[in-house]
Amino acid sequence: MTPLESKEEALLELLAAKQSLIVAYSGGVDSSYLAYAAHRALGPRSLAVTADSPSYPRSHCEIAARVVRQLGIEHRIVRTRELEDPSYASNPTNRCYFCKTELFDVLERIRGELGYQAVAYGVNTDDVSDFRPGHQAAEEHRVLSPFLAVGLSKQELRELSRACGLPTADLPASACLSSRIPYGMAVTVEKLRQIDRAEDALRELGYRQVRVRHHGDLARVELAPEELPRALDLAQAQAISRVLHDLGFRWVSLDLDGYRTGSLNEILTPHGPPAH
Repeated sequence: MTPLESKEEALLELLAAKQSLIVAYSGGVDSSYLAYAAHRALGPRSLAVTADSPSYPRSHCEIAARVVRQLGIEHRIVRTRELEDPSYASNPTNRCYFCKTELFDVLERIRGELGYQAVAYGVNTDDVSDFRPGHQAAEEHRVLSPFLAVGLSKQELRELSRACGLPTADLPASACLSSRIPYGMAVTVEKLRQIDRAEDALRELGYRQVRVRHHGDLARVELAPEELPRALDLAQAQAISRVLHDLGFRWVSLDLDGYRTGSLNEILTPHGPPAH
């Protein structure tokens, strides 16, 4: 048995030890594998729950519903209202804490109403190396972190997803739309919709790993380093500029450091953008 197979076995044993489980499910790589593993270990005693709000990309909601439908996993979509909390909408550096607090409050209510034993979410070992105030909320709500318990990384989760044929195995990294707005700038429904439409438009132009950082009138576009050469072609640069101007941005810039997770957290450290 390989080390990764051992981790997978430990994960399934951990999940099977629960009477029943709710999985916080966004449709990304991590939560999709967790929903799959919980279903494999518990069958109908597991439930995937997706939180829908303006900060959740429309395309992700469609992917999430399609994946659980293909796998036969019981699924619910619930509404969360983090934007109604001024502590979230004002966009402090610990914004994710308030978002996850709202999420886990909602999941805890569902757990109590339906009689499930526990709630779990898909934080992995790579996540804890970045600034993750949302994990504090998980700990306060006693939400399980099965991947941390068995030591699974993002790459390992991709490998496991690939091995079991999950269509999410090679999805680009994803995050809530609010993560595109710099700390201290208010999060609004209008900004979130503008970001969502902008990223969809860039994907329609053929770009895969996309972030549109919202700096008021300025859109700062981050693309995967391997996609930057194409975007630097004059015709492509003009196409990117045109679609973002059409969506209401006055200025458009292309970040030459390319996409990297947590780029807006760079203001929290003196070190600046990481080396590629």
